[in-house]
Amino acid sequence: MLFFLTSATGKTPENNRYLSIADSILHNVLNLYQTKDGLLTETYPVNPDQKITYLAGGMQQNGTLKASFLWPYSGMMSGCVALYKATGNKKYKKLLEKRILPGMEQYWDNSRQPACYQSYPAKYGQHGRYYDDNIWIALDYCDYYQLTHIPTYLEKAIALYQYIYSGWTDELGGGIFWCEQQKEAKHTCSNAPSTVLGVKLYRLTKDAKYLEKAKATYAWTREHLCDPDDHLYWDNVNLKGKVSKEKYAYNSGQMIQAGVLLYEETGDEQYLRDAGQTAAGTDAFFRTQADKKDPVIKVHKDMAWFNVILFRGLKALYKIDNNPVYVDAMVNNVLHAWENYRDENGLLGRDWSGHKEEPYKWLLDNACLIEFFAEIN
Repeated sequence: MLFFLTSATGKTPENNRYLSIADSILHNVLNLYQTKDGLLTETYPVNPDQKITYLAGGMQQNGTLKASFLWPYSGMMSGCVALYKATGNKKYKKLLEKRILPGMEQYWDNSRQPACYQSYPAKYGQHGRYYDDNIWIALDYCDYYQLTHIPTYLEKAIALYQYIYSGWTDELGGGIFWCEQQKEAKHTCSNAPSTVLGVKLYRLTKDAKYLEKAKATYAWTREHLCDPDDHLYWDNVNLKGKVSKEKYAYNSGQMIQAGVLLYEETGDEQYLRDAGQTAAGTDAFFRTQADKKDPVIKVHKDMAWFNVILFRGLKALYKIDNNPVYVDAMVNNVLHAWENYRDENGLLGRDWSGHKEEPYKWLLDNACLIEFFAEIN
């Protein structure tokens, strides 16, 4: 199978297999995960034992979830933006503006400044605020503004950028923390996508301050969190300088995308070399899980959403180097999983290799597939 890039012209769910799959997942998720107040559940079916546990800063609550956390909910915005970009069909614009974005605003917290989205709906009180959660949403606002030219969306992206960089300090020579209420370490997941965000805002505004900060953020992340042996990125470094050396596909994926974007804006080929080395490293490190039905097939071993964010980087690199190997491998992985491991409700788990039984399907694991299939175009 050859990965290919085309314009959105003439592409509809009716005449394109991948868009048809993306559209079907979108409506299936909205139907299965819906709540009475316009939000979505964390899992389907609802897990009665799932508690409000990961909120930081001493704000944990007892009790089961009343709605999803922000992170999985934001995956629905990413999916709708990707479908609108791929098709130009205004039904996705309407869905975003009438349902998804109003739901997102239930997470908006302006009781603390700078204002941003918090990790759980604001009507349930104050909860932890994560810099990386807000970055993913800001990136979607940039992309959506580019499609619609509605100033509100660019203003929202800029406001979130300001919140995100309020998490940058001089400790460790720079870098953005992970969580506002837990300033103990600086993570790749809050710095690599901030680099991408900076370049996107530079392209939209032509304000050089965004590009300069993007270059500084990239340099800090590469200096402190890149494994020199395989060019993958470690998870975080704490304020004592100790590195947590776990590796996740999305961290390296965002540095690939950041490198490509910085290369496009500066012409500095070192950024492109970095991206190529990290891409090769991700393929060797992550595409190693033997498939359950056919062990000869090697599957990306990380969870679904991490894989989709890696795909963003690999697709950006493919547009420059025209090497389809890495993107083809990911497309084949997700197609194999889709065709072989969906459950009776049409949902996938986070493991694309088919080994793990997951009775409660996470919203994010399925929301991210909307974006993935919309991007195979």
